[in-house]
Amino acid sequence: MSLDSIGKLKIDKTVFQQKNRSKKRWIIIVAAVPLLVSATIWALERRGVLIETTTVSLIYPTQSFTLLNASGYVVAQRKAAVASKMTGRLEWIGVMEGSRVSSGQIIARLENRDSDAVVSQGMAAVQNAKANVDQARAEQDDSKLSYERLKELIGQGIISRADFDTAESRYMRGKASVAAAEAAVRVAESSLQGARVSYDYSLIRAPFEAVVLTKNADVGDIITPLGAAANAKAAVVTIADLASLQVEADVSESNLEKVKTGQPCEITLDALPNSRFRGVLQTIVPTADRTKASVMVKVRFLDSDQRILPEMSAKVAILSRQATAQDQKAKIVLNPSAIIKANGRDAVYLLDNGHVRITPITVGARFGELAEVSGVKPGDKVALRPLEKLKDGKNISVVEK
Repeated sequence: MSLDSIGKLKIDKTVFQQKNRSKKRWIIIVAAVPLLVSATIWALERRGVLIETTTVSLIYPTQSFTLLNASGYVVAQRKAAVASKMTGRLEWIGVMEGSRVSSGQIIARLENRDSDAVVSQGMAAVQNAKANVDQARAEQDDSKLSYERLKELIGQGIISRADFDTAESRYMRGKASVAAAEAAVRVAESSLQGARVSYDYSLIRAPFEAVVLTKNADVGDIITPLGAAANAKAAVVTIADLASLQVEADVSESNLEKVKTGQPCEITLDALPNSRFRGVLQTIVPTADRTKASVMVKVRFLDSDQRILPEMSAKVAILSRQATAQDQKAKIVLNPSAIIKANGRDAVYLLDNGHVRITPITVGARFGELAEVSGVKPGDKVALRPLEKLKDGKNISVVEK
């Protein structure tokens, strides 16, 4: 080999450089894999187990034997717009909204000085007629004594027949005068009664025991039976007998065969959501509403409560049997699939700020697909599945629904 050939020989450094870079890449990859695995495990641990949840609920046992539900309103079956039979100016009113009134109680009065004067005149006429009766009786007694004396004397032939006839005629006139005076008393008393009735028309009375719902007139208003005059009022107050409150609800025609009179019911009011009221189906109104394809039913309250007011929105549950006192108490229930065994007793995984904790519970009776429980409260969220992947304190994330 010549010196020129040796001079041309050289080492290709790019091959070694490529090998070094490839080696470094594999070293980096090998070193990064554990880091990536650790980061993935850390991320998964932080995210936690993906679970489905269920909610602890509050139900009433009557829901398990409810045939159907209907909605409606509380309506007073005895309700009246109280007015006067005469026209006059309202002078006094003694009630307001919410006032309780008894049957016959005077709740308002119209101006009645003219009627009062007629009553006074009638009373005086009765007194005068009675005085005339006393005078007529006195004259009758005097004529009777004279008649009886002359009757004895004519039998002895002491007086003439003409004198006796005059005494007899006077006695008969006396009897007639008494009868006429007594009739005049009855006429005067009848007139007085009419005056008192007219006077009583100015006193507006409650027709039955009730509660005042609305006050429709004030002192100074003109009250007329028909309310046709300008600025006139017909009803002074509107009252309702709260003992006659019933719920009027609509039942679909397709469900009509499920209801019958006398059926037990449970009534709930939107205004009193935590109260349940016993009821009975009182009436099925024998006509349908073609616009709603429904039939009205009337449900009577079995228990009175001062909180129940007319026109409240109500829901009626028609039951298959009568509800007991226990049936009307709320129960805390849960889907039994969420119950596990922990340390020999029933428990659930209760959600608590992104993780679960084992919470012991006591399981009671079953209500349909739910079980009564204690140890948790309504609204609590508990894990439903997958329970086998959970443990106390485990981080979780919830499936979005």
